[in-house]
Amino acid sequence: MKNKRVLFLTQAAVIAALYAVLTVGQNLLFPGTASMAVQFRVAEVLTVLAIYMPAAIPGLTVGCIIANISSVTAGLGFYDMIFGSIASLLAAISMYQLRDIRFKNIPFPALLMPALFNGLIVGFEIDFFFVGNLSFNLTDFLVQAGCVALGELAVLMILGIPFCIFLNKQGHKLGIVSES
Repeated sequence: MKNKRVLFLTQAAVIAALYAVLTVGQNLLFPGTASMAVQFRVAEVLTVLAIYMPAAIPGLTVGCIIANISSVTAGLGFYDMIFGSIASLLAAISMYQLRDIRFKNIPFPALLMPALFNGLIVGFEIDFFFVGNLSFNLTDFLVQAGCVALGELAVLMILGIPFCIFLNKQGHKLGIVSES
C-alpha cells in the first residue's frame, strides 16, 4: 500500500515538473506561444496521461500552476494561475472519467476535454479580465474561447493522438496502463 502512494506521488511530481519545464522553456524560446489566447502549448500533450494514470490529475494541475507563475511576469496576473489551473484540473478529471470511450482505440471524447474546459474557463478569464476590463461581452468571450479551444485542439489532434497510439502500444513497457 505504501509503495503505491510513493509511486503515485512520484508520477504526479514528474508530470508536474515536465509540464512546467516544457511550458516555461517554450515561452523562453518562442515568447507567447504557450501563454497567449492563441497558443500551441506543447506541454498540453501531457494531458493525454490523464487517460492512462490517475496521478496525472494532480501532476497536470500542479504543473499548470507552476508554469503559469511565469505568466505573472508576462502581464497575465494571478488570474491565469487560478483559472488556467482550474481548467486543467477539470479537464484531467474528465479525461480520466472518459478514458474507456474510444473509437478505433483512440479516446476522442477524452481528448476534447482540454479544449472544452480551457476554452470556456480561460476564454472567460481573457474576456472578463483583459479584453472587457471587468465586464463580460458574449461576442468577445466566444472569440477568446474559440481561440483558446482551437490551440488546445491543435495540440491534442497533432501531438495527442500519436501519443495515445504510442501509449496504447508501448504503455505497458513504461508502466503506464489504464485502470480499466
